[in-house]
Amino acid sequence: MSQEYREKIGIPENHDLVQTDTKWEQRKGQDTDTYWYDEVDEGGNVVAKYVVKDSTSIYPPFGRSISYDKVG
Repeated sequence: MSQEYREKIGIPENHDLVQTDTKWEQRKGQDTDTYWYDEVDEGGNVVAKYVVKDSTSIYPPFGRSISYDKVG
């Protein structure tokens, strides 16, 4: 799990992100990795769920964007 995603979402230091699924897709000039995460507290309880999309252009200048949605 990327520290970059923790910072983007704003996960507290005492919580973890646990990856539960992943999917790769390429279309419309974008290479997109989609990750599903559970946010768990220090007791191991799931407190939130997120879908993170990390997309990179396959053409120069190879721009990158990271977005997320809270889904639970």
